[in-house]
Amino acid sequence: QGQLDESGGGLVQAGSSLRLSCAGSGFIADRYAIGWFRQAPGKEREGVACIVSSGQNTYYANSVKDRFTISRDNAKSTVYLQMNSLEPEDSSVYFCTAVRELDGHCAIRALRTDSWGQGTQVTVSS
Repeated sequence: QGQLDESGGGLVQAGSSLRLSCAGSGFIADRYAIGWFRQAPGKEREGVACIVSSGQNTYYANSVKDRFTISRDNAKSTVYLQMNSLEPEDSSVYFCTAVRELDGHCAIRALRTDSWGQGTQVTVSS
């Protein structure tokens, strides 16, 4: 899969916005659907959103639908996660990785579970 590097996290107040970036190789950008996941201390990792390799279809967890938007720029080998109306419940370390793609759609399920990166920390205060 090459390498993926998450960035863009930070400490913000509830109601604010952040844009996360997932930078990878051209191979990953051209061939794979990419998903964003998050994990808070002591909690299970959960899928947030995914986007197919072409960028034409996306999928969102119900908890972030209508607030988050995933997009990609394959020329820059980068996938973005625009997060609006942030709430304290969104506080987590956010990760990106390749996910499944079938018939032009993606699912928030990692192709590999043994190669997570460092992620980027998002903290939302009340």
